[in-house]
Amino acid sequence: MGDGTAPLRIGVLGAARIAGRAIAEPARATGAHLVTVAARDRDRAAAWAAEHGVEQVASGYADVLAHPDVEVVYNPLPNGLHAPWNLAAVAAGKHVLSEKPFAANASEAEQVRDAGREAGVVVSDGFHYLYHPVMQRLLELLASGELGELRHVEAVTSTPAPDDGDPRWSFDLAGGALMDLGCYSLHAVRVLGAYAGGEPSFVSATADERAGAPGVDERLHAELGYPSGATAAAGCDMAASERDMHCRVVGTLGEAVVTSFVQPHLDDRLVVRTASGERSEHLGTRSSYTYQLEAMAAAVRHRAPMPTDADDAVATMRLIDGCYVAAGLPLRRSTQAAGLP
Repeated sequence: MGDGTAPLRIGVLGAARIAGRAIAEPARATGAHLVTVAARDRDRAAAWAAEHGVEQVASGYADVLAHPDVEVVYNPLPNGLHAPWNLAAVAAGKHVLSEKPFAANASEAEQVRDAGREAGVVVSDGFHYLYHPVMQRLLELLASGELGELRHVEAVTSTPAPDDGDPRWSFDLAGGALMDLGCYSLHAVRVLGAYAGGEPSFVSATADERAGAPGVDERLHAELGYPSGATAAAGCDMAASERDMHCRVVGTLGEAVVTSFVQPHLDDRLVVRTASGERSEHLGTRSSYTYQLEAMAAAVRHRAPMPTDADDAVATMRLIDGCYVAAGLPLRRSTQAAGLP
């Protein structure tokens, strides 16, 4: 699918609000080509294509997958449609960049991973924040020993509530605060486990349901532990009074806070506090989505490792499922079980 230096050729499933920031702007920044886009409303797809310089408007999602010039499919559809269209893209021989969460549950995630492995294509989960220099610098600090041994991690993702009719409140579309926001917190806790002996395990989880939306979490809080004895707290709130996206790590010699780990382009500070004082490092406001697309291009063109690959996605989805079980809420149902197309 092209030589080692050719720009990626991307097909987009849906004119979701996230797609402009997550794929159109990074494509412009990296020189990738947006070949085609489809949406449930063709007029909306046409407007999105005109705004973002997409070459063609497809009649439907299947036509995006069948387009011979498309080599990477970007999937920003509602959560419940991630796995089925990721599977369809893999079956069409396309590489996949899926918005997080990767699937409705861990079982679906495993299906996508296995299909991608068999097809020999790159399948990636969209935890873009990890590719930004802010998060990479936090990992570098922990590796350097400046903060000592890692003792505690706190990752918080909170935003004001979307409208009641938003698909993020739909159980059948695999909605909920943990699926939309808290997956970032859990992913960060997982990533930081590399400095605390490995993957975290559950201690407890509590959740509040959204009024009028049975089974859908409005907020969720999980306590976890690492093999080293270090602890972690992962929280999310999709009906908060204000936005808060911080990640804090505490070591035996100091602590560091990424003030906006999910959206570092809005606030690129890393605040470090040790016995020698406090300092703020600024790591740049270039979009984390642009770094992610560059990593995707390297994976597709040169088989470079993708940290947020399908194995990583499965591990995150297992943690999400575990949170729901521990909090007494039902797992998000697979698409077929939910009666979706």
